[in-house]
Amino acid sequence: MGIRKETRKELLAESRKHPARELLEQIPRLGPIRVALLIALLQTPHRFRTKRQLWNYCGLGLRTRTSGEYRYTGGHLQHARKPPALRGLNVNHNHDLKNLFKSAATRAGTSKDDPLGEFYQNLLASGMEPPMARLTLARKIAAIALKIWKKGERFDPAKLKQQAA
Repeated sequence: MGIRKETRKELLAESRKHPARELLEQIPRLGPIRVALLIALLQTPHRFRTKRQLWNYCGLGLRTRTSGEYRYTGGHLQHARKPPALRGLNVNHNHDLKNLFKSAATRAGTSKDDPLGEFYQNLLASGMEPPMARLTLARKIAAIALKIWKKGERFDPAKLKQQAA
């Protein structure tokens, strides 16, 4: 047997020992391999207090830079009204996790028969560009995985809303 097949078999056998596997496999487009990798890479969901912390760790968080947040006007320090500039996605991240969530989002975007595919199609219908819609869907999948894993809930497609991922 090849090394890849043997490694895959061992990875799946090891992930079956984890209690969160059954919960995470309910999420559409997160199959046994992606779930096993997710469990292996994250180890525990309690490392992340919020979904934004997970997004930054996965490379799905936006980088913002500000310069001159405060200024003196008439001798008084005032907060500038200029919003922080967006500088793209953060570059210091776990590449395997980013690949996992982005590939799941890409696969979900090609199908219309599951709730995540419908979510993606709704994003496109609202006028969002496809790359941004895939990023939003990847963030949504990551947020769902974190919540399900932390709380021990089952995946409910009815809770999938058109909110900010």
